[in-house]
Amino acid sequence: MTGDRPTWEDPTDPLRGTAQGATPPPAGSGGWREPPRSRPDDPDRGGHLGDATGGPPAQLPIPPDTPSRPPGEDQGAAHIAFLARRAAAAGRRRLTAVLGGPERTRVIVVLACVLALASADAATVGASATALRQTLHIDNTDIGLLVAVSSLVGAVASVPFGMLADRVRRTWTLGTAVVLWGAAMLLSATATTFGGLLFWRLWLGVVTAAAGPAVASLVGDYFPGSERGKIYSYILTGELVGAGVGFAVTGDIAALSWRAAFVILALVAFPLAWFLFQLPEPVRGGAAALVAPGSPPPATEAPPPEGHEDGAQVTDAQRLAAEQGIRPDERLAAQARRPRIGLISATRYVLAVKTNVALIISSACGYYFLAGVQTFGVEFVRDHYHVNAALANLLMIAIGAGAAVGVMVAGPLSDSLLRRGWLRSRVLVAAIAATATVVLFIPALITNSMLTALPYVIVAALALSAQNPPIDAARLDIMPSKLWGRAEGIRTFLRTAAQALAPLLFGLVSDWVGLHTTFIIMLIPLAASAWFLFRAMRTYPRDVATAEAASAPSPT
Repeated sequence: MTGDRPTWEDPTDPLRGTAQGATPPPAGSGGWREPPRSRPDDPDRGGHLGDATGGPPAQLPIPPDTPSRPPGEDQGAAHIAFLARRAAAAGRRRLTAVLGGPERTRVIVVLACVLALASADAATVGASATALRQTLHIDNTDIGLLVAVSSLVGAVASVPFGMLADRVRRTWTLGTAVVLWGAAMLLSATATTFGGLLFWRLWLGVVTAAAGPAVASLVGDYFPGSERGKIYSYILTGELVGAGVGFAVTGDIAALSWRAAFVILALVAFPLAWFLFQLPEPVRGGAAALVAPGSPPPATEAPPPEGHEDGAQVTDAQRLAAEQGIRPDERLAAQARRPRIGLISATRYVLAVKTNVALIISSACGYYFLAGVQTFGVEFVRDHYHVNAALANLLMIAIGAGAAVGVMVAGPLSDSLLRRGWLRSRVLVAAIAATATVVLFIPALITNSMLTALPYVIVAALALSAQNPPIDAARLDIMPSKLWGRAEGIRTFLRTAAQALAPLLFGLVSDWVGLHTTFIIMLIPLAASAWFLFRAMRTYPRDVATAEAASAPSPT
């Protein structure tokens, strides 16, 4: 029965599905046969013999301007498209496997894009410095002021956003902030005077302040404590990718029009906001953290000790502190056990944790130098090493690649050492990296040869960025989960308040002594960053134990 004849498709053929109704070949025929097809001159096969006068068979008209195609061109293009789809699918599968499953991948990629957007914005201002000076008739001090104003306003706004992160749905808060961010960027592109651009940058700083507290709190609740260093490595890579886009892509566009560069960044914000609204809100305390498929339950996922708040995780660092008999600060822990903690009480608690204060100061010093690099790095490379703008942007990409390696290595390394019983591993990895940063930047700034400086600068960028994932993970270890948002908001306020002065100070000093001397002077904050990290190693174990004790209920 012809109607019951099975359809055959070759599973190895990318164009399968075109031979509908084909039948298996007879034995020894050597192949498959196509089903019968109609011919215009065969009435038994659905055709016709010709016109009514018995003339020659009718032919379909061919348009005179129809282009001819070489045989097989359509199949070749389709095959290339098929291979591209297969490569993209393989890449997605590989990324999903590395990040630990589709749900974890979605969360990590979206949070990384949030930081990438903020970083791309700051880098775009620096890469657009020349165009902004020519269009708006401003100097380096004004360029620094553009970045400083948005950072200072963001520092103030981070405190209320930190409170929101501890009390409301964080994914929706972030999504709303990103929508407003895109609108402020579009309005920035319409500015015709320096005052107008400064005004919109001020509002831009308000909405970007939501990122720090919300991302920190979400990471703590989405992922097990044993792998937060690795997770921060993935997410902070997005920050570096955003900086690279700001320097290279939008920087090159800004050479033609800085307004177009701002518009391109603004348009990216709206689809990102949609993805944020689609993220599920995690259970607070990390009791339902996303564990990679096939992974054994980590130590932090074991049932919590009796009395712990809402099943909150007990991190590997906190377990090690308990095993080593480290006693908490009971007075400080009692403050965090209160059912409700206001902003003033939360601020007192956060600043009473000695390790947190040391990490705040160290982070501010490190970001102080980094903020100057983001704002004036391309111009410094172009002037000091005598390269053109396009090559300077490419060199900044190479440096960014080194920074990406540092971020990707440091987090997993600190997690691995922690699992092996090194309680201070997260702070230790950051302290060693901070020391290496200062040592490596010295020869890079002394030489005038780009080829000589490049290896030092790449490795120095690696060491500079390697500090961030373990430090960010360590901050979650020393704070009770119910204070993660406010702790990050307060930390962001203090760190950003100091860091916001960096572009302005860089601009003032560079107008006075030049960018080369300015970058050498700014090595002093980098050295201070390393010193404070080594100091934090002494107080870290007790503060970890205090955070664990703070999760227990207050005695009745």
